[in-house]
Amino acid sequence: MNTQLRPLIGITAMSVGNSTDGRDLQAVRPTYLRAIEAAGGIPLIIYLSDDLEAIRHLYHLCAGILLPGGDDVDPAYYDEAPHPRLGNVDRQRDAVEIALTRWARADRKPLLGICRGLQVINVALGGSLYQDIPAQLDTSIDHRANSRTRAWTELTHTLTIRPDSRLAAILQTTHIGCNTMHHQAIKQLAPGLQITAHAPDGIIEAFETTDGHYLMAVQCHPEHLWDSSEPRWRALFTDFVSACRQRPTQHG
Repeated sequence: MNTQLRPLIGITAMSVGNSTDGRDLQAVRPTYLRAIEAAGGIPLIIYLSDDLEAIRHLYHLCAGILLPGGDDVDPAYYDEAPHPRLGNVDRQRDAVEIALTRWARADRKPLLGICRGLQVINVALGGSLYQDIPAQLDTSIDHRANSRTRAWTELTHTLTIRPDSRLAAILQTTHIGCNTMHHQAIKQLAPGLQITAHAPDGIIEAFETTDGHYLMAVQCHPEHLWDSSEPRWRALFTDFVSACRQRPTQHG
């Protein structure tokens, strides 16, 4: 594969209910698209479908997969009953993203998870989640702060990053500011993953693999930060796209 080609990066859509004319709509927030473009990739939107054979064809075209933020993951995937404070669940999206995660893990294709994406990857690989942080954990941090204020670029708390992690090498720091807009969090970490960052209250905020596969995930939303309040987050997207550029695909 010509390493100068811009790799196709698959980004999953989300269901957003009805459009103004009453018809169903799927969409991807443009902040993810711009972050991948700026890092040298070309976003390819993977729509939601029950036809996983069609989704797998799109998957094979991609050099890497980015799983973005969104609604809660169905707790049935980790054998728990729904908590009273469980949010919206999109079972079709769960099925598509869990399949993409498992395919990427098996093929060692670069995979990046953001917010819900971190949670999906953990569940797909055998982990579990706290379904509602305020109800299940004792913390003074409002992990939905940026959702409440709608100040997406505001740095709400600091991450402490494991010094020997790939994330620390990418960001060139062991402490960095982030935004926060989630009410779920990792409970049991999936096998084969290593915690790479914590919030001040101990909640897991990032992980990567322990076997060299480029699989990384962060709980915050760096797609809102890299071009504004914390430019160091740009390096995460640059590193991900660089890893994807080395990956042969059907497109390549």
